[in-house]
Amino acid sequence: MSLTGKIPRGVPRKLLRTPIHLYRRNLGWLLGNRFVYLVHRGRSSGLPRETVLEVVRHRPASGEVVVISGWGTRSHWYRNITASPALEVRIGRRRHHHPRQRVLDETETAELLAGYVRKHPLATRLLARLTGWPMLTPQGRAELARTLPAVSFLPREAERPGPTAAGPGD
Repeated sequence: MSLTGKIPRGVPRKLLRTPIHLYRRNLGWLLGNRFVYLVHRGRSSGLPRETVLEVVRHRPASGEVVVISGWGTRSHWYRNITASPALEVRIGRRRHHHPRQRVLDETETAELLAGYVRKHPLATRLLARLTGWPMLTPQGRAELARTLPAVSFLPREAERPGPTAAGPGD
């Protein structure tokens, strides 16, 4: 059984991409720290590409943002950042150019999913129902961790937030 469905096309894709317009107008902070705007380079075209992803973990003190590729390794953004590093991430009012990135291992990803389940129980049940993902059990999360890669983005040292760098809403 495949844990990842079809990548959306047409109207569903356009709806999923609507938050990009907020970030383009510097209004991404309206989405708080629940979403991150990612700019990356197309692996074939070399052109800048953009997407908005749900944040699975955010650590304001270090600036770390972690996301999961919901369509596994088939996701275009994931394939692009593994071919060429991310160009920019924005979360809240913070913007980081050329962040450090790292793909988490399966154990880290399963732990990350467990934290998400604890922090967002209603969203977890909804996601499990809509996607069929087995998020509600440790065995299911381990299965997902083998299929859905997680990526951590950290600001470069020069951009790392300090203790007083947080702005409103961060």
